[in-house]
Formats: sequence, C-alpha cells, structure tokens
Amino acid sequence: MMDKEVKDCIIVGGGIAGLQAALQLGRYSVHDILVIDRGGGRSSLCKNYRNILGWPDGVSGDELRKLGRKQAEAVGVTFADDDIRMAERDQAQHFVLTGTDGKQYKSRTLLLATGLMDRFPKLPGLMSALGTSIFVCPDCDGYEIQDRKTIVIGSGDSGASMAVLLSERTRDLIYINHEGKSVSSEYLSQLVKLEIPYVEKKVSEIRCEEEGILSAVVLEDGSIMAAERGFISFGGNTIYSELAEQLGAELEHNRHVKTDPRSKMTNVELLWAVGDLGVHSELSTVAMGDGSVAAIWIHKALKKMNNGTDQ
Repeated sequence: MMDKEVKDCIIVGGGIAGLQAALQLGRYSVHDILVIDRGGGRSSLCKNYRNILGWPDGVSGDELRKLGRKQAEAVGVTFADDDIRMAERDQAQHFVLTGTDGKQYKSRTLLLATGLMDRFPKLPGLMSALGTSIFVCPDCDGYEIQDRKTIVIGSGDSGASMAVLLSERTRDLIYINHEGKSVSSEYLSQLVKLEIPYVEKKVSEIRCEEEGILSAVVLEDGSIMAAERGFISFGGNTIYSELAEQLGAELEHNRHVKTDPRSKMTNVELLWAVGDLGVHSELSTVAMGDGSVAAIWIHKALKKMNNGTDQ
C-alpha cells in the first residue's frame, strides 16, 4: 500500500531531535511534514531531565515528547505510528520508506532521528531507578551524584572508564563488573590510584526507596552494598543506523552516521541525520540543536527545489 502523496520531508524518529526538527520545519508554514515514530527510545528512559534550560525542577522524556508532539501538531506537522524497516529511492529520487505492515511513505527529503539504545541487563529493580537515580550519561547527569555514594554497574573497560570519569564527582565510588569481562591493566591501575573498589560479581537485584531512589545493590552471593546513586556502562550500545546504511550513508566505525558539521546532511543528497544517530556528545540539548540546524537546511533545500523543476 503506497501513500500517493509525496511529503516535503519525512522525519523518522519522534524523540528529542526529531521533534525539534519537526517543530522548526512546521513553523515555516509552507512544507508538508510527516513524523513517523515507533515509540520508545532512549529519551523514554529518562524520568527527569534536569539539564534543560527552563526546567529547573526537571522534565521526563515522555512528558517532553508529549509536549513536543503537541507543539509540532499545532503548526501543521502530522504523525504516523509505524516502525520503518526499509528505505530506498525510486526513479524520481524520492525516498520510499516501508513500515512493518508493508505500508509505504514517500518524501522529497528525509531526516533520520532513529537514535540509539543503551545495552544493559534485565536486573530486578533496575527500570524503576533508571533515569531517576541510576544514569547513563555523565555529561547529562554527573551533577546528580556529586559527593554521593555511587555504584557503577558495567562491563570490562566500559564500566571502568565510567568509574574513572565519575571520580571527578565523588570519592565514594565502587565499580561492579557485572559481566566479568576483563579490565585492562591501564584501567585497573587507575582504579587503584583513585581508590575505587573493584568488584567482579554479578548483580542480582537493585533495591530502591520510593520514587525510584537507589538504596542498595544486591550481589549474587547475597551481599548488600548500600548506595545513593548509580551509573550503568556496558558498552555495545545499539545504533539504529540501518536505514541510513540502506540509503548509502557513510558510517563511523561504531555505526554512528557521519554528517556535515554545518548542515547535518549525510553524504547522500537530501538525507540528514541528527541526534544520537549522528556523531555527537549524546546530550538531549545537543540533539535539539541538531534538529533545528538540520531543519533550517532542509527548508533551504526545499525552497531551492521549489524554485527549480521539482514541484
């Protein structure tokens, strides 16, 4: 089934970057914009962003997305709930996207904001604390552990690196290598130097007080380690760059999509990538900036196309 209407721009991904781009494009009042969102995503894990201007008491990722969608709809942006599985270009060089049930969507320009997802084990109690008192991004939430008893749960060098980095925030720090993956001698030396205890045991449970505040980590041998805050760092995050790859976009070695630093366009003409999909510091505020920048350049490209032969 093909939607015969060719959109000016389709945005795949309704997270922070995609919504900011949609809002910016919608406010030009001349483009037909569709956001295709499968739901979920990294921003949905965060229960309280506290590093966003104008939200001194914080805002959850879900609330931010709900408000962003409402704002974008108010300026004419439409939304579709679907999971895009295939991206290609037709003979007219339009982008053709295929969803889970075979429905197809077509557009003149395409913005990918499909993001990434952190890898972490299914530990009892983790989800209630994740995004409230257990975090993934030291730039976003390092402030939240300042001088607090903090446990890093991770794997090998990834977790060790996180623990070393977080030692700038608190001296009361423990690293639990949950998966038992080997840690390099370099990182082991740094842990010793910084007096960060290293534990190589599996975590069996995360215990929380009310409202998702971490109180303790229980290990497989039954021992209990009290804590106030936590970080996870397992490495091997999933980068949702399959659609970009299908269209011929150039990827970094870690599967993030390379883009022009000024416009956020990929090496593929009229294809943009923003947010955690691209190569940046993975902050929500940076994702917003990415979305706005890409939208400005998409607007310029559409104006140029409208002044030419592509109508």
